[in-house]
Amino acid sequence: QVQLVESGGGLVQAGGSLRLSCTASGRTFSSYAYTMGWFRQAPGKEREFVAGIRWSGSTTYYAEPAKGRFTISRDNANNTVYLQMDSLKPEDTAVYYCAADYSGASYAPRRQYEYDYWGQGTQVTVSS
Repeated sequence: QVQLVESGGGLVQAGGSLRLSCTASGRTFSSYAYTMGWFRQAPGKEREFVAGIRWSGSTTYYAEPAKGRFTISRDNANNTVYLQMDSLKPEDTAVYYCAADYSGASYAPRRQYEYDYWGQGTQVTVSS
């Protein structure tokens, strides 16, 4: 089993920055977590993909709203994946979840069902 714990959420003004962290424990992170992803869910909306990163860290991909403002990275030695969020907007307000894909079935998974493990989420609130 894998446990994922997110941290770093909070309240920030529009234009500000936050750095989310997700630390994994359980199964070996670097050897088996083919892809790590970040998703978010705003009130009344479905959970949506934000960003993903392959195990080597050399391949990253983003949803359109995140491109140019968010940066995903991973530190396999410390079993941690990060989401640096800059130029935040009120519409970025959501609960942010990290997820781990241990199957490797998809090269760049963007759908929830493609991920095997999920964290409990961390709240990000951006005020205008």
